[in-house]
Amino acid sequence: MAITVMAFACSSGPAQDQLQPAEQMSKEQQIARGKYLVDIGGCNDCHSPKKMGLKGPEPDPERLLSGHPQNEPLAHVDTSEIRSWALFSPGLTAAVGPWGASFAANITSDDTGIGLWTEEQFIKCLREGKYKGLDGSRPLLPPMPWPNFAQMSDEDLKAVFAYLKSTKPVRNIVPAPVTLAELK
Repeated sequence: MAITVMAFACSSGPAQDQLQPAEQMSKEQQIARGKYLVDIGGCNDCHSPKKMGLKGPEPDPERLLSGHPQNEPLAHVDTSEIRSWALFSPGLTAAVGPWGASFAANITSDDTGIGLWTEEQFIKCLREGKYKGLDGSRPLLPPMPWPNFAQMSDEDLKAVFAYLKSTKPVRNIVPAPVTLAELK
């Protein structure tokens, strides 16, 4: 019995198959690896609008990864109270802090998301914190933890990009960031 359990515990499962170098992965394996990384990385926490479920807010499956809804205004914020902390919208897709208000980007395959991005832009965006992965663009704003994602391997970033490019396109033009002065 112990030998059977040991043999089972040491067998390679799907996660092991997904860890092989990108050039050895099929497109389906790369997309599966990207979905796994998006799921464990918590991307839906901020990039997916929420709906109320039986256990509280949960990502809306019709709008997964589509960013802050264009038609969802921010509640009034007393900016005199914001010094060194942040407030989040009920759906967690917007944050207000000392930098102003920032909105989670649409990272679906739609043209209003990352549909027109190249893999190189995506990698630059997460490695260097550049908006849309473009030189000369503004920095990504809090609470986007791009310095954490910058530590990912090229294979993992490519897998995430492959997965995001395979997602259902959701048309949503996310609002532009707002400075703290503009919120007053």
